[in-house]
Amino acid sequence: MYDYLIVGSGLYGAVCAHELTNKGYHCLVVEKRSHLGGNIFTEEIEGIQVHKYGAHIFHTSNEEVWKYINQFSKFNHYINSPIARYHNECYNLPFNMNTFTKLWPDVFTPEEARKKIEEEKKDSYIEAPSNLEEQALSLVGKTIYEKLIKGYTEKQWGKSCKELPAFIIKRLPVRYTFDNNYFNDIYQGIPIGGYTKIIEKMLDGIEVRVNCNFLNQREELSSLAKKIIYTGPIDEYYKYCFGPLEYRSIRFETEILNSNNYQGNAVVNYTAANVPYTRIIEHKHFEFGTQEKTVISKEYSSTWNLGEDPYYPVNDNHNNALYRKYKALSLKDKNLFFGGRLGFYKYMDMDDIIESALEFVRGE
Repeated sequence: MYDYLIVGSGLYGAVCAHELTNKGYHCLVVEKRSHLGGNIFTEEIEGIQVHKYGAHIFHTSNEEVWKYINQFSKFNHYINSPIARYHNECYNLPFNMNTFTKLWPDVFTPEEARKKIEEEKKDSYIEAPSNLEEQALSLVGKTIYEKLIKGYTEKQWGKSCKELPAFIIKRLPVRYTFDNNYFNDIYQGIPIGGYTKIIEKMLDGIEVRVNCNFLNQREELSSLAKKIIYTGPIDEYYKYCFGPLEYRSIRFETEILNSNNYQGNAVVNYTAANVPYTRIIEHKHFEFGTQEKTVISKEYSSTWNLGEDPYYPVNDNHNNALYRKYKALSLKDKNLFFGGRLGFYKYMDMDDIIESALEFVRGE
């Protein structure tokens, strides 16, 4: 008999398994995919660590979490500095002085940029924005919205910005410095050799079964352990008894190219509506690669359907209310725990995942 059955070998499940084992508990980890790591899985192709389920850049201001993850890997000094391409124009993200001096040829100083944005905001100001478009125009004005927000956001959500709720962008980061670092966190980087090695080290010595779908063997697997930690979708666990929660999904097209440098940057967002993908990832740049070939992944955002991999929860009022029903149901079982982005039905960065897993284990 195991003390814990942990469903899912992503970051939340792996941290829980590692820490619970260190506390003397006997754990079994089951993973429905053929590999460990959940969505942070990286696979080596042409000597390049490829982020198979989208770019994962570790960043945090939590020193405890940073020290924790560094037990399992050395991190390089990668700084996330994405580029936005709008037709034949390229801009730096997040919105900063490099962005503004290219958007407006008469802007050179922070004061001039601030004045230009305030003028545009005034022209577009709506006292009580009722949708995302009105909210964005009220925050940054027409030029930034139309070139860098509108098309990308509509592709990401599969809806017109006029149909999306205003709360999705309560604020937009505007920096009046020439700083292209996307994150404000103290610590940032990419694990040298990929994320999969981190998960493998966390689960070293712990029994793991891959290609093992818990939902197909629910009774058998549940009988093996005193407690269950479930990191899959909470609504799927309960057989959608209140109805399915809504997610956004992503489809990837990955190519190996006979070039040593395709786009010169790890992340390039395509903000024009007529480009079907949202961004292109060139994986070698995460580790400053010099390989003869390169690997790129085009990302297409799509509506999630039952049976597909869910990526991003759609945390509007309807779905949040539905999640609360599932959460209340889960509290009735004292030996069942949900965790991770899908279990909590909440967008979480990797440092948030680690912090929440450590907090859970401390309570056990």
